[in-house]
Amino acid sequence: METIAAVATARGTAGLSVIRISGDKAIETAAKVFCPADGSDLCALAGYRAKFGHIVLDGKAADDAVALVFRAPKSYTGEDVCELSLHGGLYLTDRVLQAVFAAGAVPAGPGEFTKRAFLNGKIDLAQAESVAGVISAASAEQARLSYGVLEGRLSQKIKQVCEDLTGCSALMGAWVDYPDEEIPELERANLTETLRAAKEALDTLLANYTGAKVIAEGVDAVICGRPNAGKSTLLNLLAGEEKSIVTDIRGTTRDIVEVSVRFAGTVLRLYDTAGIRESSDTVEAIGIARAKQKIEQARLVLAVFDSSDALDENDRRLIETLKGRDAIAVINKTDLPEKTDEALLRKSFAKVVRLSAKNGSGLADLEKAVRETLHTASFDATGENLISERQRMDCVAARDAVAQALADAEMGMTYDAVGVMIDEAIDALLRLTGQKATEEVVNNIFSQFCVGK
Repeated sequence: METIAAVATARGTAGLSVIRISGDKAIETAAKVFCPADGSDLCALAGYRAKFGHIVLDGKAADDAVALVFRAPKSYTGEDVCELSLHGGLYLTDRVLQAVFAAGAVPAGPGEFTKRAFLNGKIDLAQAESVAGVISAASAEQARLSYGVLEGRLSQKIKQVCEDLTGCSALMGAWVDYPDEEIPELERANLTETLRAAKEALDTLLANYTGAKVIAEGVDAVICGRPNAGKSTLLNLLAGEEKSIVTDIRGTTRDIVEVSVRFAGTVLRLYDTAGIRESSDTVEAIGIARAKQKIEQARLVLAVFDSSDALDENDRRLIETLKGRDAIAVINKTDLPEKTDEALLRKSFAKVVRLSAKNGSGLADLEKAVRETLHTASFDATGENLISERQRMDCVAARDAVAQALADAEMGMTYDAVGVMIDEAIDALLRLTGQKATEEVVNNIFSQFCVGK
């Protein structure tokens, strides 16, 4: 394969930029633009060693730099790799990268370094998918979730299930194909026990996916309620700064205010909406219509009610609208004398939280309610977790095939019939880890990566 190169650090002015070069001629290519200060030959440097020196452009030293060498197969990509660390100016970084291309490298495509790691057997496809999650993690839980997959926890679980099923398939196949040989027959009780354990393991992975998806992707969450209930104050509390204008004037928020916050272990993409009421004001009416549309689209709704005021028709219509939704009733302004009908709210919502968005009391209760509503309260981000829809679909296919094999075995079907379904399950698991993934699937996964990774 060609030697590839790209900037591995974020684009922009920074203390350092790193240009990564990978391929059979990576170190030779780097040596054409980097000169060690001690006059030694970079190409003779052993792996996991670094040299201080100078970037040379047009025959002149242009910057101080460090060259870090990795030798195949003990590198990220499994190939020879050289990383040039230089000062992070935009002009200088671009000039050095162009010099690396002139020296024989070609531009890396999106995710091509990680793709080569996969193709060279350094990581499997599930681990490769987690790399993007580690890079984009916006919360501690997201980082733990992605790193757990990168460490191979999911892959080890899939490998174990696959090995158990393969053992059954091999023994059944040998016994069916060579009846005259002295091959011990697989006891049906042992077969059903293995299949049942495999199904339970896959069921557990699928059950945990809801929480993993929330952690990995975050959720859209709408803050709604009638005017002056304290929606904007709640948004500002969750954001930790003033994002929405807060006044005593009803209808201050006329359009949707958006902000992403880290809360309850995940990223909430919060939308502060216009107060929901009947309005003859054209601009406010448009904002209210948008608020209702956003409520329909949201994964989570925080419905805010004014504790210091009785429920009115606008509140009651909102309660009716939110029936059957993942919604939390937030009784706000609990620092004031109470007039609202809390009993009705507790009857109408599975989760009700008392809160003063003004002083922050009750915030821990809201966090607990959000975790429980999003099914992340008992979720273990460091465990064995699926982190993509592709993985989930392959796991569903494997689970369904195992379930059918188990049903067939319990009904006394022939080993041939049971074996067909076991083989289908094995194929699905091998697709999940990339051992049988199509080129189209592989290319699609890596096309979503940044270029330097």
